Parts: sequence; structure tokens; C-alpha cells
Amino acid sequence: MGLALVHSRARAGVAAPPVQVEVHLSGGLPSTQIVGLPAAAVRESRDRVRAAILCAQFEYPQRRITINLAPADLPKDGGRFDLPIALGILAASGQIDREALAGCEFLGELGLTGELRPVDGVLPAVLAAARDGRRLVVPAGSGAEAALAREAEAYVARTLLEACAGLGGPAALPRAEAAMACAAQVPVPDLADVRGQAQARRALEIAAAGGHHLLMSGPPGCGKTLLASRLPGLLPEASEPEALETAAVASISGRGFDPQRWRQRPWRAPHHGASAVALAGGGSPPRPGEISLAHNGVLFLDELPEWSRAALEVLREPLESGRITVARAGRSAEFPARFQLVAAMNPCPCGWAGDPSARCRCTPDRIRQYWSRLSGPLLDRIDLHLAMARLPPRALRADAPAGESSATVRERVVAAQARQRARAGQLNARLDNAGLAASCRLDDAGQQLLEQAGERLQLTARSLHRVLRVARTIADLAGADRIATAHLAEALGYRAPPACATR
Repeated sequence: MGLALVHSRARAGVAAPPVQVEVHLSGGLPSTQIVGLPAAAVRESRDRVRAAILCAQFEYPQRRITINLAPADLPKDGGRFDLPIALGILAASGQIDREALAGCEFLGELGLTGELRPVDGVLPAVLAAARDGRRLVVPAGSGAEAALAREAEAYVARTLLEACAGLGGPAALPRAEAAMACAAQVPVPDLADVRGQAQARRALEIAAAGGHHLLMSGPPGCGKTLLASRLPGLLPEASEPEALETAAVASISGRGFDPQRWRQRPWRAPHHGASAVALAGGGSPPRPGEISLAHNGVLFLDELPEWSRAALEVLREPLESGRITVARAGRSAEFPARFQLVAAMNPCPCGWAGDPSARCRCTPDRIRQYWSRLSGPLLDRIDLHLAMARLPPRALRADAPAGESSATVRERVVAAQARQRARAGQLNARLDNAGLAASCRLDDAGQQLLEQAGERLQLTARSLHRVLRVARTIADLAGADRIATAHLAEALGYRAPPACATR
């Protein structure tokens, strides 16, 4: 009899729980059986492993082989267990040293020739292996992704034969190397391209500085999408922990992952025909949706009332908690979803309500019905509500004065965020009740103004708290230690509903 134990990692959302691959050889008719809740792709690995072992000039044992993937109640899927299964069979049959497998973890799909093919979810596995004090061996095609975790020990192998030869010690396998930064980075649109719209530019700066959600309403062609696309250029570069979190989500998404651009904040702009599952995530096994792919970045939803009600209501929980739980019949997974929402919409079905040209023929009932597609709880969770107007033709002339560039505004945003993190350890948009009480104190005049505005605008407690957070951000942009009445008045101006919505 022979017994071998090999360490590996499963995929469960952005987590990578440990899996022990136990291989037992015993007497009896030759057969190979895999147990431990394997999916179809894992059960098929016995045929891939057999061919790979023979092509690597090893002997496939003609005995009864039992392979257990523990823990047995954890679902296993994909071809990521091919390499540890093959190494377990070789160790159990005495063809490689089983003691050399200790202290290492293995991931990789095997081709019939013994070639190692990349798998998804490598980055979460590398981070988890480093926390447990083990080295990780991955296919060469996954090396650039594994190298993003700079404090982890990750090594690469191109074939099963190389992986076996590397068991003599860490130096026998090459270390995973990060991909060189792409010379042709994706250009970030500049705010200087936006003509006019001084109030909208100001709202965008406040949203960037405090991490606030923004809703823009205005007629077609007034610059809503143009402004929204400039927001990533105002945000500071993601820190390494933030970038690793975002990269881990992209790694398990199944949509491809570019290690060369892992420090760039994501920008996601799904079409309004996308379903609730496309936004929240789903499938079997559960995969992250658009709101998780926008983690630590920007989620832009254009034509907001055209989205299905079910899709929009999915946003409620993650807008508050920054996480989303996807539950399916067989299993569930939790994904991070700390995104910054920027939404755009027309003021009425035809788009011209409130325009001086009087082109709008929508009745008040139609306009109210149009706005009623957005639920009150959803609108309540959006910090800044901005009504935009159509620009006059003279403001679009080529020789019209340009506004500030993204680099100039970004300097103020970075300084304001530094003040917030020094004071509370986080951005103003994420302050809890205790943080509000400590950071957003008002004087008597400010408190009276807030209460009067709350009565007149019928603001909920959540809306009042969001007004305070926005006012705190405006004060930070001004370099003020306390919220002045002017800061609070400007913040209240971003909560007033458009006139057309109350007609």
C-alpha cells in the first residue's frame, strides 16, 4: 500500500480554502476513483492525469487508486487539481519523494502531453498560501499573476516533469516574475475636455474627494457621460492592498485578467439591458458581477430609469455595506463591492423637460411615472443629485476657455482624502454613526439650517447623514477644520429634487 498527501487550494468566491489531496494505492483490480464532492471537470482529471504521467515517462500504477479531496463537503471544480493529483499518484507509488511535497502547494491543469496550463483564481490562492507559510507552484502562464503578491513565495513550472524535478528544493524552480508595466497604458480622459458645466465639475470633484455616489440628470448631449468618464482621472492611484483586492476579484471572474494594468482603478459601464444577475453576480459556481468587478473603482449606469427594477434594487445592500452575497441552491459566495456609483438619466421620457426651447411635450403624470421607476430607498442612498442644463452653442466653440485639467483637480482631491484618512482612517462617504458624531459637528446656525432643510425637503435620517458627509467633504476641499454654514448650504443644494420631478 502507498499513501501520499498533497496541498492545494479550491475556489470559493474571493477566498481560497485549503484542500488536501489524499492519494491511496491498494491491491485489487486497476481503477481510479475520485471522491470529495468533485465536479465533472475534476472527475475527468483522472484521464488527463493518466496521459500526462505516461507522456512524462513515469509509470501509471496498475493498482486500485483512491483520491480524496478533503474537506469532503467543499465543492471542487475546474482543472486546478490536476497537478496535485498527479504528484500524489507519483509520490504514493514511490516514483518521487513524498517528503519533498511538504511545505508546498500546487495548482495547475494538465494537458495530455504533461504541459501545465494556467487556471483562474491564482492570486487569492497565492495570498492564502503565504498566510499559511507555504510556497505555491503554479503553471508558467499564471506566473505574472502570482508574482503580484510580492511577499509570497510563488514558483512556476511549464510541465509535470519540471514540477517533479523542482521538488528537490525551491531553487530548482524559477520564481514567478511580474509582467512589465504596459508601455501603452489606457489613456484616462481629461477633465479639461469638458466645456462649461461649472456646477457639474464641482460636483464631480466633491464626489471624487469623498467617495460619494452621484446622480446626474439633464437633457441629451449636456455632458453627463462625458463628465462621468472623467471621474477615474480624478481619483488617486489605488494602494497596493486595494489593487490586490481588485485583482483578486478579476482573477476569479472568468473574464480574463491583465497583470500589467493591475494598479489601475476599474471602470465598469454595463448596458442598461443587463440583468440583475449580471450586476450582482451568479452562476454555478457563483462568479462576481459588475458591481464586484468595479470594486475600488467606478460603476457607471447610464439611462438609469431604463434599467429593470430588479437590477436596480440589487444595488441597495452593496451601496451601504460594500459587499454582496450571491446565494444559489448548491452554494453561496460573498464578493467585495465597494464601488463608487455614477448614474445618469434624462429629466423626462423625451429628455427635454426644463429646457428653455420648450421642446418637451411630456405631461406631469408621464414625468412622475418616469421618475417613479427609481425607488425612494435607492435615491436615498445616492449622496449627490445634480440637475444639468443644455450648454449654449457659444460655450462649445474651440476657442472657448478650457476648465481645469484632471491633474490640477486631482491634487485637491488627494489632499482632501489625506485629511479624511488622517482624521477618521477612511473616506467621508464610509463614516458610520460614531464617525459622523466625531467628524461632522455643526454649530447652532448650521444645525438650525439642517433641521429647516430637512423639514422643507422631507429628508429622511439617511439623507440627512449623507448631507453631513458631503458637507464634511466640501470643508475638507476648502481646508477647513469645521463645517461652516456655507459648506452645509452647498451640500443641501445637491439634495433638492429637480423641478421637473415634482411637477
